[in-house]
Amino acid sequence: MSATEEAEALKLLFRNQYSFLISKIMFTASDLGVFDLLMESKEPLTSVTIAERLGTSPFGMERLLDACVGLKFLQVERKDNQTLYGNTNLANLYLGKRSPRTQYYSLKFNVEFVYTRAQHLADSVREGEAQTYRLSDISTKDVFEAMYRSESGLREFMEFMHEMWSLCGRDVLSAFDLSHFPLVCDLGGCTGDLAKEYISLYPNSTVTILDLPEVVETGKKHFVSSEEHRITFHEGDAFKDPIPEADLYIVARTLHCFSEEKCVQLLTRLHKACKPGGGVLVVEIVLNEDRTGPFEAHIYAVVMLLLTQGKERTPSEYNALLSAAGFKDIQQKKAILFDAILGRK
Repeated sequence: MSATEEAEALKLLFRNQYSFLISKIMFTASDLGVFDLLMESKEPLTSVTIAERLGTSPFGMERLLDACVGLKFLQVERKDNQTLYGNTNLANLYLGKRSPRTQYYSLKFNVEFVYTRAQHLADSVREGEAQTYRLSDISTKDVFEAMYRSESGLREFMEFMHEMWSLCGRDVLSAFDLSHFPLVCDLGGCTGDLAKEYISLYPNSTVTILDLPEVVETGKKHFVSSEEHRITFHEGDAFKDPIPEADLYIVARTLHCFSEEKCVQLLTRLHKACKPGGGVLVVEIVLNEDRTGPFEAHIYAVVMLLLTQGKERTPSEYNALLSAAGFKDIQQKKAILFDAILGRK
């Protein structure tokens, strides 16, 4: 290894050792309102001014702001012997809580929920399952039930789901021409954001969101306007209750939560309910066939190990699940972050 290669390796090692702090820095600045304040000010501000307006210590705020500069969330300029801080485009787009494309709740979910479970990663690796029973605040194996215990917890999880589809929803739904599927059922459709994108892309369609009663109640109350009459909600458990008939079933960010047996069980129920000529659209981050990447799939795979009984899968593994359920003519297309997999009945 040359001196240059060793220097780069050490830098990478250092960054990876402290990478757990990066998300915490990003979330803390967002939670305190740093990015929103700088968006609203329309001009760079000193650390003292930012601290005063946000009610923090100038010393602590300066440390936080400098870290955000190093991580390229903020930029600095010198003027009249003062250091002035301003947002980068990334911060304006995704880190301000009031930004239309904010990822605030995604940061909150990962920092406050996933990180605490990551403390038991070694146990999950040893035993091959989520270690939720080790946490005093959870008495069930299903970690997502813990988030559904209160309306506020459920609302925050739904905001997290909403944020991702506001960025990627149109991208995955336009991977295939779905215009010949006018009657759609979105399983676990949660906030209705994918449904809204679908109707926007295919104006002659209607979408039914199938989800648990508490999710449906919160979705109708906070996320879907009564004016959006082409979106309807249907309460039920897709593993147990009758599934609405549809031309196309959307199963987004769902199968990676379950074992192969549960996936085939769910997909088989969809195949039985599906109209002839219809299909299922699976949306997931798919592993390369040789399992070398992408990086996002590996990260999600660890999150699934920590939280669920599922995993990320390769194209051949998804093909096997869909084929076992009876779907044919299976096609896959890459989108920006997620992959779209279409199977036909």
